[in-house]
Amino acid sequence: MSGKKFNWGILGPGRIAHQFADGLKVIDDASLYAVASSNLERAEAFANEYGGAKTYNSYEALINDPEVDGVYISTPHRFHFENVMQCLNAGKPVLCEKPLTVNAAETRQLIKTARENKVFLMEALWTRYLPIYSVIRQWLDDSAIGDISLMVGTFGFNAPKDKDDRWQNPELAGGTLLDMGIYPIAISQWVMKTQPKSFVSMAHLGNTGVDELTTVLLKYENDVISQFHSSFLSNHTNDFLIYGSKGYIRIHPAFWGSTKASLVTGEQELTISRPLRAGGFEYQTEEAMRCIRAGLLESPGMSHADTLANMELMDSIRAEIGLKYPFEK
Repeated sequence: MSGKKFNWGILGPGRIAHQFADGLKVIDDASLYAVASSNLERAEAFANEYGGAKTYNSYEALINDPEVDGVYISTPHRFHFENVMQCLNAGKPVLCEKPLTVNAAETRQLIKTARENKVFLMEALWTRYLPIYSVIRQWLDDSAIGDISLMVGTFGFNAPKDKDDRWQNPELAGGTLLDMGIYPIAISQWVMKTQPKSFVSMAHLGNTGVDELTTVLLKYENDVISQFHSSFLSNHTNDFLIYGSKGYIRIHPAFWGSTKASLVTGEQELTISRPLRAGGFEYQTEEAMRCIRAGLLESPGMSHADTLANMELMDSIRAEIGLKYPFEK
């Protein structure tokens, strides 16, 4: 693979796939090679927009194309398990949109298959690879804010009340937790470098049965608390704050795709900016390519263990708020 462009294939050219394809434009040794959709016209329109060489109306055909070096999966959550499993069984490396699956049982099966087949698998939780997060990590490692006591994050916007939209559709694993709550969970995990000891959650379930507003308190070692809210009902500040004994860090809105963070200690405030080269997905894509070329089965930045831990926690939260999807056994 070294010395030639890395050929990406996309399964499901929906709205999030545009951000992935936009990121490929700024990666010199990567290209959008193929696009697959159940609607061939949709695949062709997407390929024409971003310069894709081939289109398929069959996921299987793209997966089995020998020129495809890696597959980016951006289908609705419900279908991630099936789509990823097809790739892993065909020996194709996978970068799959978050959440990797709908529940932890599916995640365990995919990780097991990836390891048995020796195929790279990574959940596309792009936030962890953004340049500003390297700055924040350095502040945390240097104990710039002292002992952490509290984290607070919000991810909320007024979503359309469209029962057929993926966000509101229980058959497509809709709701705020899997789509939005996963970000503050993953960032809290990244900050603490461990899993919470306990949690408390509450939610408002809408007319379609999915969670339209979810609030969670995570409790870590040394009684560190992380509090987050995810919502379809109102526009939130959408920042993320990490409070410590010497000050605090603010990850500016929108924290999951941020280019700016502030370190506040005493009367001093330092704000750092790290602009993106494109829409932000380019960094996780480069990491996936690096790992695949190095023969790795996972990325250290978003490991299989981290993905599984997040899914187990979200399973527990969904059980507490009474959210089970119709297709789940």
